[in-house]
Amino acid sequence: MALTFTEEQDELRATLRRFLADKAPSEAVRRWMESDEGHDPRLWQRMAGQLGLHGLALPQEYGGFGGGPVELGIVLEELGRVLLPSPYFSTVALAGQALAASGDDTAKARWLPAIADGSLTGTLALAEESGSWNVEDVAAEAVRADGAGHWRVSGTKMFVVDGHSADLLLVVARGDTGPALFAVDSGASGVTRTRLETLDPTRRLARIDLDGAPALRVGPEGDATAYLRTVLDLAVVALAAEQVGGAQACLDAAVEYAKVRVQFGRPIGSFQAVKHKCADMLLKVEGARSAAYHAMTAAAEGAGDLPVSAALAAAYCADAFTHAAKENIQIHGGIGYTWEHDAHLHLKRAKSSEQLFGSPATHRGRLADLVGISVATAKEG
Repeated sequence: MALTFTEEQDELRATLRRFLADKAPSEAVRRWMESDEGHDPRLWQRMAGQLGLHGLALPQEYGGFGGGPVELGIVLEELGRVLLPSPYFSTVALAGQALAASGDDTAKARWLPAIADGSLTGTLALAEESGSWNVEDVAAEAVRADGAGHWRVSGTKMFVVDGHSADLLLVVARGDTGPALFAVDSGASGVTRTRLETLDPTRRLARIDLDGAPALRVGPEGDATAYLRTVLDLAVVALAAEQVGGAQACLDAAVEYAKVRVQFGRPIGSFQAVKHKCADMLLKVEGARSAAYHAMTAAAEGAGDLPVSAALAAAYCADAFTHAAKENIQIHGGIGYTWEHDAHLHLKRAKSSEQLFGSPATHRGRLADLVGISVATAKEG
């Protein structure tokens, strides 16, 4: 699989980077994360209308531009660099990809055009009070209601990205043939949404309680476990791309500070200990980038090794981002611990993302299972 970008993809990255540098500086990010909306609605519409970002990875027949996980990964990497508070990840990377991969033409025609033009926000609700992101651990239930295709969903969902504000909730619940995906209008009866207090102020999470909420089934008939696992793989690949952007931002900030901060009459970047820290950060960031790009390509090509690529990227990119964020603070010293500096925001995003869709240890365990490595085998080796 090729890991190089086309000229159009490079231009997409450059255009978006210029746009974000102009429209989303640090002071604006801080203002938006503390606002009632949690983001800038005007910027949201400009991203959809002026840049076409919302439909970038969606099929053309539903108002998109026909791109895929690679183009989406480029966008998320750039958004991760600036920690943009926005429902883009929940709406496009989670809900949009879930619908596009569903094979359900009715569902795609109903919701994807509105996602593409920025008039609809959505999210995916999978984890529950147990904290597990495994499809097999879902306890929420869906029962058939009057009318063809109509269901009622009951249960509690936790850690739902932008769940407090999303228009469309794609809820994983257990139906009469096994786990499946159900679309719930957030304003429907039986839906209670509670915003959670979170570590990361730039990404909001919510608890959603469902009590017989009306729903429509989305995706394949029967047991949809395989489809839902693919949806989760696409989600973790998208998150890995975002983590690479955040890790790169930390590396850039640390290196720049090491050039200009002077101690004992010399830039601190000339000290061996600081050089080693920066070199280690570079190795981890580049390794994470390779893992994320490989997974993005596997997702785009529908490769059979997507689960392996996704698990590898999820584990490695989470660790790399957290490492880079911690080292960035260490290199900055005392100022890195202050509210006025952005270093702490990156660390909070890194630690929050580290647990989203499962911890690095969970993904490493899944990776071992996928490649047939048992704990006993690993010890013998």
